[in-house]
Amino acid sequence: MSSMPIIEAFFDEATNTISYLVADPATNMAAVIDPVLDFDAASGEADVRSARRILDHAAAKGWRIAMVLETHVHADHLSAAPFIKAQTGAWIGIGEHIRDVQRIFRPVFALDDLVADGSDFDRLFTDGERFVLGNLVIEVMHVPGHTPADIAYRIGKMAFVGDTLFMPDYGTARADFPGGDARALYRSIRRVLSLPAETRLFLCHDYKAPGRDDYRWETTVDEQRRHSVHVHDGITVSAKTPPLGGIQAA
Repeated sequence: MSSMPIIEAFFDEATNTISYLVADPATNMAAVIDPVLDFDAASGEADVRSARRILDHAAAKGWRIAMVLETHVHADHLSAAPFIKAQTGAWIGIGEHIRDVQRIFRPVFALDDLVADGSDFDRLFTDGERFVLGNLVIEVMHVPGHTPADIAYRIGKMAFVGDTLFMPDYGTARADFPGGDARALYRSIRRVLSLPAETRLFLCHDYKAPGRDDYRWETTVDEQRRHSVHVHDGITVSAKTPPLGGIQAA
């Protein structure tokens, strides 16, 4: 069971977020990764225009959206996953450690009505779990650090890594949210960089590093190993190593 996915990226400049529409051309089955729900803080109003763009594109291509995959809970934007589910019947998946995030966030943000059991999601993925999208096999990698629940989705020689890494000239994610852990993030990054050098990495954010005028959201394991401003090949972490500093935003 193998196929080469079609990947369409949708950039939301208001939150510097990239959402992805991933389709199996053999079956026309598709998944949405990290969809943005537009939100205006001044008015408190939400809008689904970004999600509509994704739905309209899928419809124009004749693709059926079967699932919505979250790499983690996003602190910088709301998720449009429930809207896409309502429109398409797709199920929503996230890492099983979302329950840890919910338990940590509930008292911090006074979310008294939050049930910290992950029941808001249809599937809770475990590390190493595999599932299919048409003829595509998707493998789950638990990559905690930014939050305890971050996961990456690997499809052959492609991986959607969420906030774990940014472009090499910008570096790595922050680890100062409740439950964040710089040491865990570093180890997760090393795990991602242990993938084959040619593996394409699709990122969740870009902020234009100094000296760069365009947004970018695709890199490779090899490029990260050689050029990441935070992590370079040959660097190791030990029990005596202090937590990694210089973690970037988002």
